[in-house]
Formats: sequence, structure tokens, C-alpha cells
Amino acid sequence: MKSKYEEAFEKFNASQSQEEIQKDIEKIIERDFTSCNKLEVLKTLYSCIDLTTLTAKDRKSTVVPFVEGVNERAIQYKDCLPPVAAICVYPAFVHLVKETLKVPSVHIAAVSGGFPASQTLLDVKAVETALTIREGADEIDIVLNVGAFLDGDYEAVVEELHELRSEAKDVLLKVILETGALESPELIQKASILSLFSGADFIKTSTGKEYPGASLVAAYVMAKVLRQYYEAYGERKGLKISGGVSSPEDAVKYYCVVKSILGEEWMTPQLFRIGTSSLEGKLRKAILDQR
Repeated sequence: MKSKYEEAFEKFNASQSQEEIQKDIEKIIERDFTSCNKLEVLKTLYSCIDLTTLTAKDRKSTVVPFVEGVNERAIQYKDCLPPVAAICVYPAFVHLVKETLKVPSVHIAAVSGGFPASQTLLDVKAVETALTIREGADEIDIVLNVGAFLDGDYEAVVEELHELRSEAKDVLLKVILETGALESPELIQKASILSLFSGADFIKTSTGKEYPGASLVAAYVMAKVLRQYYEAYGERKGLKISGGVSSPEDAVKYYCVVKSILGEEWMTPQLFRIGTSSLEGKLRKAILDQR
């Protein structure tokens, strides 16, 4: 007898092989890159940035100027540059972001749930998530329990995600799959499916910490799942690319792949994000150079 999880997986088309996906990606980029590599797309990509600082050296004297930079750019470039989508920090700095941020459209995101390894007690993850929201976060990025997932303990994975979804209440919840640890398209697909059925608003590639970050293959697989989920249930869920997207050219390639699968309607901050610390300045320069 099939488990309910196997039945859920079978609602989606079987994953393509790595080689098939790579060939599709190459075709998409060859076909679309030139038409996508233009000013309006660069502005869209900028508006989808989750501007991130997640280091051991983060402190008041670095986080406050980090946020003030967002405030200053919103004034300085108001006629030619959209604000970023969100600022993403550790829970301890959410209150500083809330006190300092002056741009109403920019969300306050925080990692939670034992980030980046997710290797702590569920009660700790739940309390951390609740406290982080109380501090002022309106978006939460948590990490899938990769160890339980790789062991095939889908019950534990789903139970944990449901608990954290409950703690997050109406706050936007992004589930990080850590695709660099999952490696195969089939596992990335399964992790995406479990996360969506467990209440994720977004599925996200990577923490950008221990394992390889985002890849075009992972983005392709996740976008395919999001498309099929929408076609089956009529609900659009978001995709966040994070870890290693460091140049405008890289960002445009992700844009090409995601747009080709999900369509133009997905290419907004409500449904597409790029988590980065280094890309913002490079994208800004590329946009300003084209004015």
C-alpha cells in the first residue's frame, strides 16, 4: 500500500534527468537571454532582491548602516530604481531593522528554525519563529529538515513544517530546501512537493552556507513543481533563488529559466525573490549605467 506521501509525489510528472534538464536550460538561455538582458528586466530583478546579511560579524554597528543604505537609495534613486523587496537578517537584529527602516514597501525577513542546519529541537524552532515574528518580522525563512528528508522520514518533515507554519500564522513563510545537499532532481522535486503541501508560501533553493548554493537545474525543477501545483490547485506559490547569484548576468539567466516555465505573471516580488548580499550593488550599477 502506498503512503500518502508517495501518492502526493505521483500527482506530479516524474522528474527529468539532470542531462535532459541541462539541455532544456541551455536552449532557454540561448533563445531568451538577449531579449531578457534589458533595463526593465534588470529593474524587475532589483525589485525582487531580499537584501541579506547573515554573518557571525553582524552587529548593531553593521546592521543599522546596512538598513540606512536602503533608506538612502530609496530617496536618491526614487525616479530610476525600485526598492528591494525585503531585508533579511538573523532574528536578533529584527528589532534594529524595524526601528531603522523607513521604506514602507520593504519587508522585514528573518531566518529562523535553527538556521542554517535546522539541527535543533522542534520546540526551539517553534519558539524562535514566534519570537522573531513578535520582534517585527513579516517574512520567515526556515530550513527543511534535510536529515529526516534524506532518511525518507517524510512524516517528521511534514510535522515540523506544519508546526512552523502554525507558528508563523499569516506571516509569509519561505522553506529552504538546501538543494546543494539534495543533489538529484528527483529529491529536489520531492522536497518541493512536501513543502508546498505543508503550507510554504515560497520554496527557496539554499541557505548559502554549508552546501553549494542555487543552481539553474534546481530552479528549473522547483519552477516545474510550482507550475504543476498551480495547474492542479489554482494557487500560485513563490520561488526564491539564494546562494551564489552574484552577477547581473547570472540573475538574468535565472529570470529566463523561471519566466519560461512560470510566465511573466510570476516575475514580481510577490512570487519571485533573489536572496543576496553582493548582487544589489552590481545590479544597481548596471541599471544606472543604462539610464
